[in-house]
Amino acid sequence: MTVIALRALQAFEAVGRLGSVTAAAVELGVSPGAVSQHLRKLEAHLSVSLIERRGRRIAMTALGHLYHAEIAKGFLQFEAAGRVLARARNTGGLTLSALSSVVNKWIGRRIFDWQAVHPDAQIRILGQDAEPRLGIDEVDFRITYGLRGSPHPHSTALFRDWVVPACAPALIAAHAGPVGPAEILRHPLLHIAWEQHFSTFPHWRDFAHAAGVAFAEGGPGLSFTLSSSAIDAAVNKRGFVLAQMSMITDELAAGTLVVPFDLRLPLPESYFLAWDRSALDKPHGQAFHGWLTALGRRQGLASAPQ
Repeated sequence: MTVIALRALQAFEAVGRLGSVTAAAVELGVSPGAVSQHLRKLEAHLSVSLIERRGRRIAMTALGHLYHAEIAKGFLQFEAAGRVLARARNTGGLTLSALSSVVNKWIGRRIFDWQAVHPDAQIRILGQDAEPRLGIDEVDFRITYGLRGSPHPHSTALFRDWVVPACAPALIAAHAGPVGPAEILRHPLLHIAWEQHFSTFPHWRDFAHAAGVAFAEGGPGLSFTLSSSAIDAAVNKRGFVLAQMSMITDELAAGTLVVPFDLRLPLPESYFLAWDRSALDKPHGQAFHGWLTALGRRQGLASAPQ
């Protein structure tokens, strides 16, 4: 069987996509006559009519539409392969993608520790909640949560986080004596409503149940879809938040948040680190991977009840 010339397939794909022999010729850098010749050879090889010629205008036949749809998939795959190769050859730096709150309150703060030890490394950080396609998108490492890490071929558990009730010191400054669970639940409560594709985030009713106190469902309060937004509201004296330990380390150290009653609840799933295999071949790639996993182990120990 005679092999179809790639140039003929390129010409047909371009004509079908652009709707014109002339436009296809311009894109391919050849003459319109050369494109027409490629089309005739392709039709002769396949023994079907792919193009209907109506004077100077052309239109694809029904079989032409069918064949073009499949041919186009192949050329899109060629383009994707080129992007993968170009990204693998790019040694200019590393790109880390993470969930928005993780960037705002955790890794975006810790990355300066890495930079101090590796001042010549270039790191680009992306805050995005949609999962990137590692190996296709321009992302080398991804920090994600729970089952969302499953589709990535290379991943490992990073750490399990815990939440604790936290507030601004001014919110309880006038309170005499220790602040227990019952007193906390009488203050304005800030809620975190994670999106449905995540496991259920620990709720104030879970805190009340663990503490053995009553909780009134449907009480007043504000809900946020981002943990970082709820934490910022607590810093601004708007109420108590069940904050992830990993995300309030700096606030606790600075005294902008306090934990008046240290009862911690675990998140139902762990954070995961995923990576593109070619990222480990880049300068600093393996060192960055090792630093992230070590940072995750330390955070897991710091977040858990002491």
